[in-house]
Amino acid sequence: MALRSTGRKISFDILSTFLSDDDYDYDSSIIPTCLRSNSDPSPQIIPIDDAKSPTGIRKKKKKKKKHRRITEHSTISEFSVTDEELDRSFPVGEFNAYCYSVAQSSSVVVCEEPEAMPPPMPHSSCSVGSVTGLPFGELRQRNVMVNGVSEESVGSPQIAERESESVKELESRSNSRVEMDLNMDGIAGRSLEKEVSLDWKRLMAEDPNQTFPVDKSPVKCFMEEMYAGNSLRSTVALGNEKERERVYDTIFRLPWRCELLINVGFFVCLDSFLSLLTVMPTRFIMICWRFLKTRQFKKLSAVELSDIGCCVALSSGAILLQQTDISLIYHMIRGQGTIKLYVVYNVLEVFDKLFQSFGGDVMQTLFNTAEGLANSSTENTQYWVRRFIVDEVVAVASSIVHSFILLAQAITLSTCIVAHNNALFALLVSNNFAEIKSNVFKRYSKDNVHNLVYYDSVERFHISAFLLFVLAQNLLEADGPWFGSFLCNALVVYVSEMTIDIIKHSFIAKFNNIKPIAFSEFLEDLCKQTLNIQTDNVKNNLTFVPLAPACVVIRVLRPVFAAHLPYNPLPWRLFWIFLLSAMTFVMLASLKVMISIGLKKHARWYINRCQNRKLHSD
Repeated sequence: MALRSTGRKISFDILSTFLSDDDYDYDSSIIPTCLRSNSDPSPQIIPIDDAKSPTGIRKKKKKKKKHRRITEHSTISEFSVTDEELDRSFPVGEFNAYCYSVAQSSSVVVCEEPEAMPPPMPHSSCSVGSVTGLPFGELRQRNVMVNGVSEESVGSPQIAERESESVKELESRSNSRVEMDLNMDGIAGRSLEKEVSLDWKRLMAEDPNQTFPVDKSPVKCFMEEMYAGNSLRSTVALGNEKERERVYDTIFRLPWRCELLINVGFFVCLDSFLSLLTVMPTRFIMICWRFLKTRQFKKLSAVELSDIGCCVALSSGAILLQQTDISLIYHMIRGQGTIKLYVVYNVLEVFDKLFQSFGGDVMQTLFNTAEGLANSSTENTQYWVRRFIVDEVVAVASSIVHSFILLAQAITLSTCIVAHNNALFALLVSNNFAEIKSNVFKRYSKDNVHNLVYYDSVERFHISAFLLFVLAQNLLEADGPWFGSFLCNALVVYVSEMTIDIIKHSFIAKFNNIKPIAFSEFLEDLCKQTLNIQTDNVKNNLTFVPLAPACVVIRVLRPVFAAHLPYNPLPWRLFWIFLLSAMTFVMLASLKVMISIGLKKHARWYINRCQNRKLHSD
């Protein structure tokens, strides 16, 4: 093994004394000496010739110094001997001194052999300067003058400490290299343990608190886990009163308030629907009667223009839907096999929501134009009339398209209810859980949740119109006892819709940190809208256009009334048409008055309650 020196400069005086000793008979050719300069990376090898005298060696060194000046810090690079060479060159008992130098300082270390040196081990390599390789004796150091600077004296404690550290470092390097050589040569030996493993074992041994119970038995570890605390303490944090309130808000308080708000919104939509079928025709008849009575064209008010626009849109949609063959659409939807019924229903529901939003904007535009036409001057009347006609055409087209979408949706629901292959349950499951998936895991603000509740109120009213369509179809075409199954299916549809709405809004409020009191505020705004009280945010009002549902209801109820008319002469038939229409009008008007009175009374009571609560809280 090669051994790198510690960099001390060679003392040629000691070398000359060592080489001129006649008591030692050795072969100096096996002891190569390598001098390596720190400034020159390439080593300079100067062999020591045994045929020359020490005086010749000194002359040779002086000649080389003339050509090239050796730097002050030079090293002995590698110097190694084997046991066989030591046996030939240094017999036991004859070797008294062996010298090596370290080139990083100016001192020389001389190692003397003890009086009784043990015989060398066979087949082992040793390095000069290695304590374990060669059994040197004690180390001595002398002062050497280099460039006028005197080094430390012999036996200095600093030098002794430095030398001991160097010897330990050299010993560790030689041992590691010996192990590497043994592994490369294929000699079986004990492999070095990893440093990480040694550190881990030391950590285990020095751990006073036994943080890592590696030496504990499985039974003891299991018993400690049993008495350590909560079994879910590592994955479930300890709650507080706020978390408890949140749990009971999600289970009890919020579902009740959400369902109350949706139901009140449903009745507001029903009141608007009945107003379209009762109040609007009455106003239109009064306008026509006044015109026929006075025979003079009087400028109409904004309310009258708005009612005329709604009447034209309703009449156009009802007339076009009367030309639609429901049985043809029914068999087309039921007979197709490419797209499932629940997919068709979901697609129609998406378009229903789109045209519901668009129809609200169209009607707002129409009412704004009617207001401008009623208050316009004589010079601008023509401009406002053209604008009103354009807005009316857009409103009629939008209501007609929306009416056809709702009719197709009602026919699809009727097909699912009539079918005997559990198509209704597939429709409800796919539609409702798709609604939960698309809404629950999104980020909502308070205003968005407010509008979402109103959409659910409108959707529930549309479902009621669809079930009325199914009832009318059963009255016309069903045979046998059908009313019980109809009630059961209608109940399943309503209960599933109510359950899905509660789950959806409860978890939307949970994920978006919306308190149940927010739904009470929404209900207060809806009550103010019922009483026509202006609110701070008009955009959050419930927007519902009943034109398309009214067209669908008129389309499905007309055949029912026609089937019960007597087949008598025309005057008698006209009498029954007038009588049934009057009875229907009275019934709808009575229902409208009852719902309107109930909504207004509830709105006043709830607003007073909220105001009293705010006063008590202040």
